[in-house]
Amino acid sequence: MSKKIATLVLEDGSSFVGTAFGSEGESIGEIVFNTGMTGYQEILTDPSYYGQLVVMTYPLIGNYGINLEDFESVKPRVFGFVVKEYAESPSHWRSKKSLDQFLKEHRIIGIAGIDTRMITRKIREKGTMKAIITTNEINKEEALQKLQSPLRNDQVSQVSIKQPFNLPGRGSRVVLVDYGYKQGILRELLERHCEVTVVPYDTNFETIKNLSPDGVLLSNGPGDPKDVNGAVETIKEIIANEIPLFGICLGHQLFALANGADTKKMKFGHRGVNHPVKELETNKIYMTSQNHGYSVSNDSVNNCPLKVTHIAINDGTIEGLAHRYAPAFSVQYHPEASPGPYDSTYLFDQFIQLMRNEKERKKDAQTSWNK
Repeated sequence: MSKKIATLVLEDGSSFVGTAFGSEGESIGEIVFNTGMTGYQEILTDPSYYGQLVVMTYPLIGNYGINLEDFESVKPRVFGFVVKEYAESPSHWRSKKSLDQFLKEHRIIGIAGIDTRMITRKIREKGTMKAIITTNEINKEEALQKLQSPLRNDQVSQVSIKQPFNLPGRGSRVVLVDYGYKQGILRELLERHCEVTVVPYDTNFETIKNLSPDGVLLSNGPGDPKDVNGAVETIKEIIANEIPLFGICLGHQLFALANGADTKKMKFGHRGVNHPVKELETNKIYMTSQNHGYSVSNDSVNNCPLKVTHIAINDGTIEGLAHRYAPAFSVQYHPEASPGPYDSTYLFDQFIQLMRNEKERKKDAQTSWNK
């Protein structure tokens, strides 16, 4: 049985013909690359990849199949998957289905048998660009014509929940604002016995305040932080009311914007599980998992009430911020994702301690006032 052909065309005119796997059809998105050797299931189901065609630089993908435990959301969010070679017959005791079966079920197009390292070099040289994957007959001119249309900019609204829900716990009460949260974030909070209420991305401050949270966690998510309507105003009020706050990835960028800093689109972003980050206070280096195409502009932090707490070793971009006066901090990387070491999970403990300290401070202030 002959395999179906798929074509990948980049916005710069580069064209690649390979073998189709997964679903059939056509998909347009922003093409990005991930340097992880493993973790493809987490990548496929990470809401931060919504609208993107993901290129895996590691040459063999799918060898351990798809299991029931490693989902970051209820379904895959990528628009297309590009690999050098995919394993048709996976081998792992947890595997329930192959990568091909999984993509077919969710109508996601994959292309294999092409030089993914070459594509990665093109992205690194020219920057992130639009691309199309199709199993239909198409010439380069037709493909480039289709790529003229702008990509959607409402990614967060597409991945965020529509109705809030609550998970009970006997510890701190946390409101998790869903810009496209990963299950790993929820897992870390629940392991610390938090009561978590997950709310949609556009929940206003009064609604959050009425939930009487000990703290608010701003989740990761896809797209440009400046496209998330209403988020900055809500975060400003959270900070003004001195509710402890922790931002992750997109939440970190929104935290920066709410404090007067600026964000910018990176040339090709950080996506992988081996990015070294330096914590400035301790000079410790952490190997981190990252997935972002925007960063906080370094110079913009100088004139706002934030201090830089972490930086990326590879390019010097900002990886962590803390408010100078309010109980609030953020990181650009993913402390809930473990690329091997678990050392970045201390940030969740830091958030728990911040909530306890603030609760105690307010209690002492109330007692003093009553006297």
